[in-house]
Amino acid sequence: MSPTPRSSPEPERGERARPRRALRVGQWLGLTIGVLLALAAVGIGLAVAGEQRLGERRHVLLKQVEPALQASLRLESALVNQETGVRGYLLTREPSFLAPYDSGLRAESAAYAQLHVQARVAPSRLTADLSAVQSRALAWHRQFVLPALRAPSSAARSLAFSSLGKSRFDAIRAALASLQANLRRGLASSERALEDDATLLRDGLIAAAALIFVSLLAAGVLLRTIITRPLARLGVDARRVAAGEFEQPLRSASAAREIVELAGEFDVMRRRILRELEEVSDARTRLEAQALDLRRSNSELEQFAYVASHDLQEPLRKVASFCQALQQRYRGQLDERADQYIDFAVDGARRMQVLINDLLQFSRVGRSGAPRERVELTQLLAEVERSLSAALRESHASIRAEGLPAVSGERSLLASLLQNLIGNALKFKADEPPLVRLTARREGRMWEIACADNGIGVAPRHAERIFVIFQRLHTKETYEGTGIGLALCRKIVEYHGGRIWLDTDYHDGACIRFTLPVRPEELD
Repeated sequence: MSPTPRSSPEPERGERARPRRALRVGQWLGLTIGVLLALAAVGIGLAVAGEQRLGERRHVLLKQVEPALQASLRLESALVNQETGVRGYLLTREPSFLAPYDSGLRAESAAYAQLHVQARVAPSRLTADLSAVQSRALAWHRQFVLPALRAPSSAARSLAFSSLGKSRFDAIRAALASLQANLRRGLASSERALEDDATLLRDGLIAAAALIFVSLLAAGVLLRTIITRPLARLGVDARRVAAGEFEQPLRSASAAREIVELAGEFDVMRRRILRELEEVSDARTRLEAQALDLRRSNSELEQFAYVASHDLQEPLRKVASFCQALQQRYRGQLDERADQYIDFAVDGARRMQVLINDLLQFSRVGRSGAPRERVELTQLLAEVERSLSAALRESHASIRAEGLPAVSGERSLLASLLQNLIGNALKFKADEPPLVRLTARREGRMWEIACADNGIGVAPRHAERIFVIFQRLHTKETYEGTGIGLALCRKIVEYHGGRIWLDTDYHDGACIRFTLPVRPEELD
């Protein structure tokens, strides 16, 4: 898929000012947690305040109002016991009837003491009501009880039924009734206040819990809006870009600053990829055009090779044959210079034929269409030795081979490869008889084969030059040849998927190393 050019450039990194105004993820989390903690603190504060107020109401009810009411009831009972004892004593004049009176006095004093304590803790109508009861009780004692107890026996019965005692004690009862009524009203008021405060506390806690719950929901929605959902959206956009949709920009609105910045970095990367894709597309277009030109050039080269093999061979053979005829028929009949010119013409025609044949062989490498087959290099070497038998005998050369493998390839090309390498060893020999060693070792998926000799060798600085076509290190007068042999070897090796090079660490002559792939059935 080749991207379409963009009509206008997208904003670069410096133009994205929005991420600088957004809060970071940590800031959003801190703000959310801070709000939740503040709400929790408010709720706890309300609960503590409500509990404190509820405790105060409970204290007033249990420690003030109820004890005062109970004390007023004991005071009433004490006064009633006194009145009953005094009345019984007046009717019977039995001292035993004064026992309730005496205990009532003690109970009255204790009740007054407790009521005075409650009146000091919570001053209210209790002080006035208590004063009224106490003054009327004192008047009853002074005006009725004490005179009745001192009266003679004859007058005692009449005093027991007198209106004075009844009126004074009724006044006490009225004051006690008012005191108790006010205390009961206070008790009811305290109970209502306590219930109201409990209700308020419950409602406050419910409201605080509801507020915290709503805040948690709001925090979840907020975090989903600014973190989770933008990350999911960014993931979708990133997967879309990874799938090849480079034109669509990445979305990053309404998100935390890190997410916006991350989306911006992704978008920068997307635009860079888009630009590189455009460059790759342009380069591929140029490469396709160059490949088309190369195919056209190769086609023209093949055409030239065909013309050279057919159209040039015939006139060249005619020139060579007539020059040879002149050389044979007229040698010695012309002057020495004429014989020399004829020799030059014959030698040039012969070398031209060799050069054309070598060029044809070089151009045909890989174009025969012959299928690849299993080739035993040991057997192939024996065939090459037979074809070079004359040269081997003439130079007293010997060939030693160790562990040559079976490879897959075109038999004729591999034979030409070995023949050229061994031929070079025979050609560039030193003083002693040539010795050619062929060895092989496996390196992973490739066989590495070495062809070493004891000849004149090659200087390391010429390690690449010797494999270039028509490159000669010696003059044709010193060593004959066209300079195509090793270039042909390189083309044959590369056609079979290997490479060839000069071993510059070998100093006893020349060592050419090349690789050939291991046969597929021999791979692990």
